[in-house]
Amino acid sequence: MQKRTYLIFTIVSLILIATNCNIRASVIVYDLKCENLINPNAIDNTSPHFSWKIDYTEGTMQQKYYEIQVASDSVSLLKNKGDLWSSGKQKGTSSIMIPYNGKELVSRSLCYWRVRIWNQKKEVSEWSEIARFGVGIIDQTELQGSYIGLSSVAGNIQSPLLRKSFDIKNKNTSFLHINALGYYEVYINGKKVSDDVLSPAVSQLNKRSLIVTYDVTPYLKEGRNDLVLWLAKGWYRKNTFNAAYDGPLVRAQLDIKENNQWHTLISTNDSWAGRHGGYIETGTWQALQFAGEKLDGRVIPKDLNPTTLDQMVWYPAVEVQVPEHQVTPEMTEPNKIQETVIPRSIKQLRDSVWLIDMGKALNGWFEIRLPKLKEGKEVLIEYTDFLDKEGQFLDQGQSDIYVGVGNGTDIFCNKFHNHAFQYIRISNLATKPKLEDIKAYLIHTNYRSTSAFECSDPELNAIHNMIQYTMKCLAYSGYMVDCPHLERAGYGGDGNSSTESLQTMYDVAPLFTNWMQAWDDSMREGGSLPHVAPNPGAGGGGPYWCGFIIMAPWQTYLNYNDSRLIKKHYPAMKKWLTYVEKYTVDGLLKRWPDTPYRDWFLGDWLAPMGVDSGNELSINLVNNCFVSDCFSKMGKMAKLLGKEDDAKEFAIRKENLNQLLHKTYYNDNQKTYSTGSQLDMSYPMLVGVTPPSIYAKVKEQLFALTTKNHNNHIAVGLVGVPILTKWAIENKAVDFMYTMLKKHDYPGFLHMIDNGASTTWEYWSGERSRIHNCYNGIGSWFYQAIGGIRTDENKPGYQHVIIDPQIPQGVSWAKTTKESPYGTISVDWNLKADRLTINVVLPVGSTGTVILPQNMIEYKLNKKNINNKNKNIVIGNGSYTIDILLEK
Repeated sequence: MQKRTYLIFTIVSLILIATNCNIRASVIVYDLKCENLINPNAIDNTSPHFSWKIDYTEGTMQQKYYEIQVASDSVSLLKNKGDLWSSGKQKGTSSIMIPYNGKELVSRSLCYWRVRIWNQKKEVSEWSEIARFGVGIIDQTELQGSYIGLSSVAGNIQSPLLRKSFDIKNKNTSFLHINALGYYEVYINGKKVSDDVLSPAVSQLNKRSLIVTYDVTPYLKEGRNDLVLWLAKGWYRKNTFNAAYDGPLVRAQLDIKENNQWHTLISTNDSWAGRHGGYIETGTWQALQFAGEKLDGRVIPKDLNPTTLDQMVWYPAVEVQVPEHQVTPEMTEPNKIQETVIPRSIKQLRDSVWLIDMGKALNGWFEIRLPKLKEGKEVLIEYTDFLDKEGQFLDQGQSDIYVGVGNGTDIFCNKFHNHAFQYIRISNLATKPKLEDIKAYLIHTNYRSTSAFECSDPELNAIHNMIQYTMKCLAYSGYMVDCPHLERAGYGGDGNSSTESLQTMYDVAPLFTNWMQAWDDSMREGGSLPHVAPNPGAGGGGPYWCGFIIMAPWQTYLNYNDSRLIKKHYPAMKKWLTYVEKYTVDGLLKRWPDTPYRDWFLGDWLAPMGVDSGNELSINLVNNCFVSDCFSKMGKMAKLLGKEDDAKEFAIRKENLNQLLHKTYYNDNQKTYSTGSQLDMSYPMLVGVTPPSIYAKVKEQLFALTTKNHNNHIAVGLVGVPILTKWAIENKAVDFMYTMLKKHDYPGFLHMIDNGASTTWEYWSGERSRIHNCYNGIGSWFYQAIGGIRTDENKPGYQHVIIDPQIPQGVSWAKTTKESPYGTISVDWNLKADRLTINVVLPVGSTGTVILPQNMIEYKLNKKNINNKNKNIVIGNGSYTIDILLEK
C-alpha cells in the first residue's frame, strides 16, 4: 500500500513538474484594463469587459487560450481561487473586451482579477499581476444622503467648505462616493484625497450627474476623522443647466466594508457644517465671459487640518431638492496636472503692470508667489493666448483677482477655474515678481500618449508636434473643447474634425464613453440634436456637427475594437437621421430652421477665404455628402449589430443619394463639383459620389485647381481639413499634401509656427483664439501616410494592420510608433537612392499586411531573398526588416 501511494505521489509530482516546464517566463501579460480603465473604483455596469496586452520578444507568438480569475479579495487569487468567476482554459485569440461570465455582480461589488494565456506551442504564461475594479452605485436606492450646499446665512456661498467629523472604531476598506453638482476637492484629516483637479467630468447636468468614487482607506484612522468637501459652481448654474441653487451642491456617502458587507458610515445632510472657502467666481460661464476666480488670501484657510478648522466659524449646511435626473458613475479618467511650465520672461509694461511670457500656450492653472502686499490690496491677473501685431495684450475675458493677506505669505493659484494662455498681465503690483516664483500647470484628462512620429524633415516634425500638443490643451474634463477659454464647448464639428487624430495620438476610449453619453443625453424630442454636447443652451454649426453622434462611435470602434458605443447609441443615431429626413426635399437635405440651441446651417467653416456660410451651392453639397457618409457608417454598424434590414436600407439610401448628388452638382465641362473648392472636389470622391469612369479626371482637376487658384496652399477649413486629409491618404496623394504643408506663407501650418504658434489657431489668419480645434484633422496623416500605419476596418483596433508608407519627395526617413490595444506597432523606414529599408514591429495579437512600392524590383525579408513578386507581405507579430530594391 505504501509503495502504491508513493508511486501515485511520484507520478503526480512528475506531471506537475512537466506542467511547470511549460511556463514561459518570456511571455508577460500586462496592462490589464476593465472597461478600458486601469483599476477603476466604480464602473457603471455589472457586466464588465476585460482587456490585456502580451509582451513577447522571441519571435512570432499567438494567444490560443486564456484563463481569467475574478475574486472578491486578492488573497483568494493567490490561493488560485476565483470565487466570483474562474473561466477555466478558454479558447480565444482576442485579448480585447472579453466579457465577464461569472456570478452576478451587484452595486458596490469590489473585485480582483488576473489572467494568463497559452500560446500556439501550448506554453502558458505566468499569471498577470492582480488588478482591481469596483462596481459603482448603479442601484439608485443605495444612494444615501441629500444634496447639500452652504446656507445663505454664511454670506458668499459660491465656493464653500462643507465639513463633517466622525469616528471609526475599526479601520477597514472604505470608499467615498461623491455626486457633485459643480466642481469639488476632497480632504480627509487635512490631506487632499487624490491628485485629481477640476472634478467631476462634464455631463448634461439637467439630465445626468456623475458619481466619482475614491478608495479613502489610507486617509482614515481609528478614532476621530474629519472630512471636508471644497466646492465650486463650475458648469452648474441657472444660466447653463437651470441649477436648483445659487451655489454648488453635493451628495456624498462614506461606505466602510465590514464582514464583506458595505455599511454607510456617514452621508450628506443638514448636520454638516459649512463656511466660505475664500474663492469667488467672477464670470458668467457664457461664451467670452468665463473670467476666473477671486481669491481672498484673508479668508482662505492656511490648511485644512482639524485643529485649524476647529478654530473657524461654521454655519449650517442646507439640504436642497434637486429635480430627478440620472446619476451614474463617471466612466472616464479624471483631470490631473500633467506638466509644470516655467516662464520664459517678465517685463514691465508701465508702472505696477507686468507682462509674463510662459514660452508656450497651455490650458490649465497659473501660480505666483507675490511680493508682500498690503492687507486687502487687490491684484488683477489677466490671461491671453497671444499679443497683437503691436505687442499689445488682447482681452479674451480671462482674469483672476487676488486679495492680499498683509503678512508676506501671498500665493495665488487657481483651484476651480482653468485658463488658456501664454501671456499673463499683472496689474496693481508695485514690485516686480521673481521668475522663480512663477509657474503654470498644464491640465488635461489623465489619458496616455499612444504615438510618436519623427522624420527627416524638421518642418513636418514641427507641425506634427504642434498638433499633438494642441490635443493636450483641448481634451480635458471627459470631452474635447473647441477652445478652453472663449467658448469651452464640446462642438461636434470640431470633434468630427479631430477625432481620428486624437484617437491616433492618445488612448481616449474612456473620454469618448463620457462624451458620447452627453450627446445622447442632449437629444431633443423628435431626434433633433444641438451642435454642442454637453449643451448649456447654444452653439452654431450644421449637420456635420450634429452627426458626431454617428461618426465618433464608429471611429472609436475602428481604433479600439470596442463596439459598445455603437450598441448603446445606435437608437439615437437612427432618431437623428429620421430628423434629417424631415428636412430632405426631393432627395436632398435642405437648410433646417435655426433654434436657440442649434444656430446656423454650415458647410465648411473658417476656410482661408473666410467663413463659408453664404455659398448655398457648396453648403448643400457638403452637407449631403456628409449624409451619404452617415448612411455608409450606419450600414456598417447595422451589419455589425446583426440588423441586416437596416444595413440594406442604408445601402440603398446611400446609392440613391450619391447618384442624385453627382447629377445635381457635377459640371462635366469644368470637371468640377459645385464651386470647385478643395472640399467640394474631394468629398464627393471620398464618399463614392464620383463614378469610377471619371474619377481620375476629377482627381487631376483637384490638383490643377489647387495650383491655379491657391498656389498649392491648403484651402479648406474645419470640415475640409479631415476630409481632404482622408482623401489624400486613400489616394496616396502624399506629394500633394506635402507641398501644401511646406508653405510658409498664409494660409498654412508653418505660417502659424513662423508666427510663434505652439498650438493651432481658430482662424488661419490668427484671429480670436490661438488654442483651437479647427485644423487638427491633419494629425492622422503623419501616421497613416508617412508612417504607413492603418487599421484594417474588417479587423479593427489594429488587430490587422495595413503597413503602407507613403514617401513624399524630400523625406528620406521616418520613425513612427502607435500604441494599439494589443501593444506597440512600429514602422521605421529609410530611403537611400534606390534602396528602401522598412523595419516593422507588431505586437502579439496583431497581424499585418505590408504593401510594397509599385516600383519595386526585388526585396529581402529578414535578409532572405524573396522570389514572390506579390506586392503584399502578410506577417504575424514580431520584428521584420524588409530591404527593397527600387526602379530608379
